[in-house]
Amino acid sequence: QLDPENTGFIGVETFASLVHSHELPLDPAKLDMLVALAQGNDEGQVCYQELVDLISSKRSSSFKRAIANGQRALPRDVLLDETGLGFYKRFVRYVAYEILPCEMDRRWYFYQHRTCPPPVFMAAVTLIQIIVFLCYGARLNKWVLQTYHPEYMKSPLVYHPGHRARAWRFLTYMFMHVGLEQLGFNALLQLMIGVPLEMVHGILRISFLYLAGVLAGSLTVSITDMRAPLVGGSGGVYALCSAHLANVVMNWAGMRCPYKLLRMVLALVCSEYLGGHALQPGASGPQPSFMAHLAGAIVGISMGLTILRSYEESLQDQCGWWVLLLSYGTFLLFAVFWNIFAYDLLGAQIPPPP
Repeated sequence: QLDPENTGFIGVETFASLVHSHELPLDPAKLDMLVALAQGNDEGQVCYQELVDLISSKRSSSFKRAIANGQRALPRDVLLDETGLGFYKRFVRYVAYEILPCEMDRRWYFYQHRTCPPPVFMAAVTLIQIIVFLCYGARLNKWVLQTYHPEYMKSPLVYHPGHRARAWRFLTYMFMHVGLEQLGFNALLQLMIGVPLEMVHGILRISFLYLAGVLAGSLTVSITDMRAPLVGGSGGVYALCSAHLANVVMNWAGMRCPYKLLRMVLALVCSEYLGGHALQPGASGPQPSFMAHLAGAIVGISMGLTILRSYEESLQDQCGWWVLLLSYGTFLLFAVFWNIFAYDLLGAQIPPPP
């Protein structure tokens, strides 16, 4: 009756009167979003399909584009003005303002957030790193600079150029750490930055970003420093940190996270400290490589920015995403051939594996 020509659209005033007269049990937050969406098109009409997507908690890229191109102001106050929230909902709101630069995205995330699945990837990686560190610390009776102990480098998890045929080492080195200092910094940054990112963007995107940084770090070291063993998860940590910091800088005006300037300075200081530690001269034991840090940062800034700026949108529909994947795949292919042939062709003097 409201759409006799079967166009799929009705006026926003008609829809509002329909909701009021029939007392439809619609979520007020979703209703606000639907009105804001209607304000984004020239006719000011409500689309039936968008209504279905909204009620079923789905949002297409066309939905977000309509919001971005239309009127961003919502009928209600901003999310920060919500009162009477419990501890967990306040934490979710904090994460929304920490990660997302757009008020519409923040409200969408806040009202659609579910506790299942929980952000288990970063927590699991950090827990495994701590367990491995404690096991080797107890076994070697050495809690600082464990890599100075010869038995430490015999671990099947450490990357060593003499064992490069064991491909799993290019990833598992992230579970080994130089000492308590490096483990503490990495674990802190992973939990403070990685967990909120995983809560918003999901386990698949953040785990891919983290592991891509780890893999890029070890392969870059195998190309640039063919004699160096490698330990530490700094490649993945740098991928997360650089992606988040780049996202904050790119959306500086829209970010509403508290003390964002101070927190950026602290994050940069921590990153510089870890990088300086990696470049310590005169260290006889293997140290985490500066090139692994650099490779992780490059992965984070390039691939991570695309992931973090595409909240609730399909990456497969974006040309830039495929360009980045092609570039990363080309680098992986080059690094694999380098590790197969270059060592013999260049006559590299590899230190004997432990």
